[in-house]
Amino acid sequence: MSDGMVVKQAGPLALVEDGGRFGVRHLGVTQGGAADWISFRWANWLLGNPLDSAALEIVMGGGLALEVERATRLALAGADLAATLDDAPLTPGTSFAVRPGQRLVFHQPRAGLRAYLAFPGGLTAPEVLGSRACTVRERLGGLNGDGQPLAVGDRLSWPGDAPAERRLPEGAAPRMPSAGCRLALVPGAQIAHFSGASLYRTFNMAWRVDNRADRMGVRLSGPVLRCALRGMVSEGIPLGAVQVPADGQPIVLLNDRQTIGGYPRLGALTPSACASLAQCLPGTEVRLVAQGPDQAREAHLRQLAAWKP
Repeated sequence: MSDGMVVKQAGPLALVEDGGRFGVRHLGVTQGGAADWISFRWANWLLGNPLDSAALEIVMGGGLALEVERATRLALAGADLAATLDDAPLTPGTSFAVRPGQRLVFHQPRAGLRAYLAFPGGLTAPEVLGSRACTVRERLGGLNGDGQPLAVGDRLSWPGDAPAERRLPEGAAPRMPSAGCRLALVPGAQIAHFSGASLYRTFNMAWRVDNRADRMGVRLSGPVLRCALRGMVSEGIPLGAVQVPADGQPIVLLNDRQTIGGYPRLGALTPSACASLAQCLPGTEVRLVAQGPDQAREAHLRQLAAWKP
């Protein structure tokens, strides 16, 4: 039996990702996993997969072309990358049938940055330290276990058969960020060491997503922030940590972040805010909104409840 799908043209960055790699940060190994974990989970949900099953994270599209060799049903969620199946447009947040010989192509972003393509039973890939998540910097995970993005000639396979069609619950499809996107930030860490003027600017002025952004972190451009601390002992870095280096421009650390860091932090974005930021194109205007830990926890539990039977 044929593998299922072959890469005919590689886009700028298409990675095998799952729910992430945990329990290994003491070894200096980062979390990895789907950057927009909400869209990723919905893609798997549409096929009835375990929610953390390995799928493709497709960044920017850029002409990624996949040729189908095995009839099945796939699911697409997240960014609108102008995907087409034999030139017919596909809508994010849906599943669709494919048959041998058809070509699936991702073009340029219309809304959002990262699309997630899910496969019945999850993509087949070797587990490395308990996860299939691809982290390029550490050369771990991915299709062949070596941390490399998809390349021309790569063959994709999956263990499941075509599932019955499912539709997202009304209003469940994640909205892609637009101008003025609000990102919830739980204050903490070294926030007391920032000047009052800096804290006012943090929460009352607009920021723009810099073009220096990847799966490790996203730099925000805007007012200069000042911190009284001069030197810190490096400490563990959680998902969404908002570091402020000497130039005063915040960096939000995401899934492929380093495990420790020595810059002062304002706190951390909530997991849902991290998912939204991961979909922001360079130049997108965002605003940081302070949120207490109890509020953040309740919001996160509400999001998790969306997938309960």
